[in-house]
Formats: sequence, C-alpha cells, structure tokens
Amino acid sequence: MAESKAGNGGNATPPPAGPGEQQVQVRVLAQYIKDLSFESPNVHKLFEGGAEAPNLRVEVNVGASKVSNTSFESVINFKAEATNKLGTIYDLELAYAGMFQVENLPEPAMEPFLLIDCPTLLFPFVRRLVSDLTREGGFPPLLLDPINFANLFAKRQQERAQGQAKPAG
Repeated sequence: MAESKAGNGGNATPPPAGPGEQQVQVRVLAQYIKDLSFESPNVHKLFEGGAEAPNLRVEVNVGASKVSNTSFESVINFKAEATNKLGTIYDLELAYAGMFQVENLPEPAMEPFLLIDCPTLLFPFVRRLVSDLTREGGFPPLLLDPINFANLFAKRQQERAQGQAKPAG
C-alpha cells in the first residue's frame, strides 16, 4: 500500500489513527490527459506583422468527482490564451486528471483533499505539458509559477458562502 495523505485544510499529513480507527489509505491509480487542444490560428500573421509582445491570459480551475465507492477523479482545467493586435497567437486548453483510491478518509476532509492535495500532486505534470506544448507549437515555452491550491479552495469556499448569503430577488 502507498503512503497515505489526507486533506486537512491544505496540510498533506493524515490525522493520527486512534485506537480502533483505520489509517487513511490513498493510492494514485492513474494520471491522464482528459482533454487537450492547442490552436495557433494566426501564426502566418505573426511572421508578416512583426514581433509585438503578446498579452497572456491564464486560467486554472480544479474539479473532482466520485467514480466509485473508493475511487475519485481530480481534474485540473488549464487554459492559456496569448493575443496581440493581430489576433490570437495561441489558445491552449488542457484538462489533466488523476484517479485516486481513497479509503478511511473522514467525509469532511474529502473535498479539501480532492481539490487541494490531489491537484498539488498533478500540477508538476501539467506544468511540464504546458511548457512542452507551447514550445512544440513554435513559441517560447510557457513556464508556470507554482499554484497554491489551498488558496484557490479557500477563495472558492468564500465565493460559495457569499453566493448563499445573497437574498433571492
């Protein structure tokens, strides 16, 4: 069995197992590209129009779903769009997923684990793919800074709480 990790507010260490409690077990069953698209629709204009610095927009979202009783999928959805006055330079969309077997993790810890710890494990692979894809697409490699998935989770929770607090009108 693999070393266990649990999502305790972004802390990747499991709570100590007390008497009679079973230890949390986590295994990475698979990692895979779920969806991928790379387009460079105006590359011919770039050669004709000169080299203007591109505007880069990057978007990262995470999601998770239950696959079976003990199996869960965690997905990083990544989008990068580089544009300039001539139009879209490139548009990259990547959904990179991992399948995780999780046993004995308390229900309140499951969502943080799937949306913080699992994406943290997957992110180095996303970073490498993004760099390779942009380079192979004929552009300088896009090197991503590390992402704090705990902050993304906290922001999502805050937005969810604000959305529930708004009166219906």
